[in-house]
Amino acid sequence: MSGKTKQFKTEVQHLLDLMIHSLYSNKDIFLRELIANAADAIDKARFEAVTKPELALDWKIRITADKEAKTLTISDNGIGMTEAEVIENIGTIAKSGTKAFMKALEERKEAGGDIPELIGQFGVGFYSSFMVGEQVTITTRKLGSDEPAVRWESDGKASYTIEKAEKESSGTDIVVKLKEDSLDFLEQWKVADIVKKYSDYIGYPIEFPVTKTNEDKTTTVEDKVLNSQKAIWLKNADEITDSEHKSFFSHLTHQISSPMKSIQFAAEGTTEFRALIYIPEKSEFNIFMPEFQKKGLQLYVRRVFITDDCKELVPDYLRFLKGVVDSSDLPLNVSREILQENPLIDKIQKNVVRKVLGELKKMQETEPSKYQEFYREFGRTLKEGIQTDYSNQDKLKDLAMYESMNTAPEILISLKEYVAAMPPEQKEIYYLTGDSRKVVEHSPALEFFRSKGWDVLFMTDPIDEWIMQSVTDFDGKKFKSVAKGEIELDQNEKEATDKKMKEAAKDHEKLLEFMKKELEDTISEVRFSPRLTESACCLVSDEHAMSAHMERFYKSMNQDMPPSKRILELNPNHPLIAGLQGLYDEDSANPKLKDYAFLLRDQALLAEGSPIQDPLSFAKKVSELMVAGVSK
Repeated sequence: MSGKTKQFKTEVQHLLDLMIHSLYSNKDIFLRELIANAADAIDKARFEAVTKPELALDWKIRITADKEAKTLTISDNGIGMTEAEVIENIGTIAKSGTKAFMKALEERKEAGGDIPELIGQFGVGFYSSFMVGEQVTITTRKLGSDEPAVRWESDGKASYTIEKAEKESSGTDIVVKLKEDSLDFLEQWKVADIVKKYSDYIGYPIEFPVTKTNEDKTTTVEDKVLNSQKAIWLKNADEITDSEHKSFFSHLTHQISSPMKSIQFAAEGTTEFRALIYIPEKSEFNIFMPEFQKKGLQLYVRRVFITDDCKELVPDYLRFLKGVVDSSDLPLNVSREILQENPLIDKIQKNVVRKVLGELKKMQETEPSKYQEFYREFGRTLKEGIQTDYSNQDKLKDLAMYESMNTAPEILISLKEYVAAMPPEQKEIYYLTGDSRKVVEHSPALEFFRSKGWDVLFMTDPIDEWIMQSVTDFDGKKFKSVAKGEIELDQNEKEATDKKMKEAAKDHEKLLEFMKKELEDTISEVRFSPRLTESACCLVSDEHAMSAHMERFYKSMNQDMPPSKRILELNPNHPLIAGLQGLYDEDSANPKLKDYAFLLRDQALLAEGSPIQDPLSFAKKVSELMVAGVSK
C-alpha cells in the first residue's frame, strides 16, 4: 500500500509489544473495546446532530466476519476522523494514558498480581486489537467534513502507514486480520456472546449478518441485532438482575467485576432526573492521577448521551463513583460552559451527594464488615470532603473510620464508636498522626494514655493532618493531638502532677538549662512531662504549631519548609535522668553530657519516625556506649 510511513513513539512500541505477545488471558476485551469506541464515535456524532439535524443518521454498529479472508470488521457511522486526528489519536496517542498504563502494569507485575484489565481505563483500547490481529486497517471519514477519507494500516510492530482513501459514508471501519489462534472470533456465536456480556446496553443496534437457509434451499443474509439496547437506568430497581448490573458496570468501567453496591433513584419536583450509580469493589490505579482520570458520571439528556465525565455531577471526593444521570430538564444542546454554570446541575449534584452519603451511612450501620471493605478502598478519597464540603462535613465525619491504639490492626472504628467508649473522666478525642500504624503505635507519646486505658485514634493517611487543621470537634468533644501541647488532666490529678513536675524541674534545673543550651538550634524547650511512663524522652510540638508528620509530608512534596523547633519532654522517673544528673554534678564540663543530650534528641526523633540530622554521628555515639557497656 502506498502512503506515508511513520514510526510509533517508543512507549507505544512497548505497549504494542505487550499486546502482540498477549499478556492478557482474556482476549475477548479487544472486541469490547472496539465496540465501546464505535459507540463513543456515534455518541459524538449524535450530539453534533442535535444542532445540525442534517447530519442525523440511522445510527448503528455493524460487525462482519469474512472466514475466507480471516478478517473481522467493526463499522460505525459515527463522527469519524480526519487525517490529522488519526495521526494524533492512533499514531502517536499523545493525549492517551499510555505511560500511565505502562506504569500501572509494571506496578501490578512487581506486586505479583494478575495483569489487570486497565486497557479501557487508560484510553488505549484500540491497541488491544493487536492481541488477536496480525494486521489492523482503519478506514475513516469525518462527519460533515469535506476532507477525503483516510486509511491507516499497521502490523503493530514499529510503524504504520497512512494515506487518502475512498469511503462514501462518514464513520469508521476497523478491519482486523486475525491470527491463526484467534479465528474463533469469526463465529457468530462467539461475537454474540461477547456483545451480550459486555455491550448489551450500548444504545445503538450492534448488527451481525447471519446467513439463513430458506425452505426452498436458497440462502439469504439477514442482519441480526445482538444487543438489547435497553437503558437499564430507566427500569425499576427490582427489575434489574445482579447479572445485568454486572454487565452494565463492566460496560461503564471496562472491568470484569461486580460493583460493591448499586444506587438507583429518581428525583421529581424542581428538577427531574434518573440516576444509576455504582460503588466499585476496588479503586482504580489512577484515582490519584488527575491527569488521566475521568472524575464524573455519564450525563444523558432524555437518553441522548452528552458526556462521559461530567465533573459537575459529583464533588471530587466522590470521584470513585461510576454511573449514569439522565436529566429531563437540561437542553439537548448543553455545552461544557452551560454545565459549569447551570443551576440544575448543582441541584442534581446535591441530590446525588445526599443519596450516596445516605446509602453509605446505611451500609456503615447495617453492613459494618462490608463498609470496612469499602472504607479501606475509598476512605482516603472520601475524607477529602471533610475539608472541602462544609455543607456535608458532619455527615462525612460520621462516615470517617480509623484504626486506634485499643483495636487490632486493620480494624477500623468510627468517631461515634470512639466517643461511646470514652470513660467519663476523658473529655477530648485523642489522636496521633504518622506514616503508618507500625510507626505510631510505638510512640512514647502514647504511654500516658495507655496507662489510663484511654484510646487514641491513629490517623495514618497523608491527608489526615491536613483535614485536622480545620476540624475542631465531633459530637461536642474537642480533638486533641497527643503529640502537641500539654496533657489535660482533671483538677485533682493536675495539682498533684504539677507539683511533681515542678519539684523535678527544680531538682534538675541546671541540667535542663544545659540541655536546652546545647540543643537550642532544634529544641525550643526542655521540660519534664507526665506524658511518659516508660520511655526517657519524646518530642512534641506547640499546640498550634505544625506537627513533625506534616513537615515530613510537605518535604516529601518537595516543598521548602523552614525547620520548626520542637519541645523535648523528659520522664523525671527514668533512671537515665538520675544518671545524667549524677554525671553533671560530678563534672558539668564533661563532654559526654553534650553527646548524651544529642543522643536523647535523636532517640526521640527516631521514635516518632523522623530522620535525624547526622546518622553517622549518632551511630558512632551509640557504638561508644555499647563498647563502654561491654567493657565493664
